[in-house]
Amino acid sequence: MKYRTLNLRIRMASLALLAGTGIAVSSAAQAEEDKGSINLAYVEWSSEVASTNVIAAVLEQAGYEVDLTSLSAAAMFQALSTGDADAIVAAWLPTTHAEYMERVGDSTEDLGANLDGTKLGLVVPEYADIDSIADLNDNADSFNGEIIGIDPGAGLMALSEKVVDTYDLGLNLRSGSGATMTAALSSAINNEENIVVTGWTPHWMFARFDLKYLDDPKNVYGGAEQIHTVVRQGLKDDMPEAYAILDAFEWTPEQMGEVMLLNQEDGSDPYENAKQWIEDNQDIVEQWLGS
Repeated sequence: MKYRTLNLRIRMASLALLAGTGIAVSSAAQAEEDKGSINLAYVEWSSEVASTNVIAAVLEQAGYEVDLTSLSAAAMFQALSTGDADAIVAAWLPTTHAEYMERVGDSTEDLGANLDGTKLGLVVPEYADIDSIADLNDNADSFNGEIIGIDPGAGLMALSEKVVDTYDLGLNLRSGSGATMTAALSSAINNEENIVVTGWTPHWMFARFDLKYLDDPKNVYGGAEQIHTVVRQGLKDDMPEAYAILDAFEWTPEQMGEVMLLNQEDGSDPYENAKQWIEDNQDIVEQWLGS
């Protein structure tokens, strides 16, 4: 996949009062609530598209103008360290993005987990007749001699390269994107063919297909991870309310999965889906807003 940077200026036409009153404020009152602009960077993973759009819509509800910047994983952390981005809700720790965090740690602040219970690994259809990464070599032909990966800059791909080396796999790790990976997975399952892909939880594909992780007896992928919120140094002083909202942001894999499934509908808009989820879950959002 060719990396591209996409800047989306998301502007509010109106602002509803919090706590579900449904009463719109006037444009003048909205202007008074304008608290400045905040830039959120993210990677084009379905999980990060979901979470970043949700927190963007919440920050806008609180009166901020929000820029969303789509970047590769490396560029995302670099933008955070230089102050070009104010925050991310997309840091997979302690394993996947550990190297990036080591590089930018002095110029960023880790606010902790916004989602607990993630997992990384190699994924196959439930009907596949293997259960371990160690079995892949003996069944390489049935998997077309390849592992279908995602974007080459992703931490998951770096770990998967290590898996290939550690297990001395004779399969080629093919890079692409999250979209090409799920398209290949869908095609294989529709044709009842074997396929092995780089996968992670939470992801909508586990709700749509019967899948399983291959056992990793050498524990290259590590244990369960968390997704963390990380902000640039100084954000707490510059935008204390936005900082507090980002610090309070926390949800479950099931809640994230609801948004990810909405995003898979043809023609759907991730930002509009985020706003719909927020409308349907005001009790959760109010906790983030400190209401």
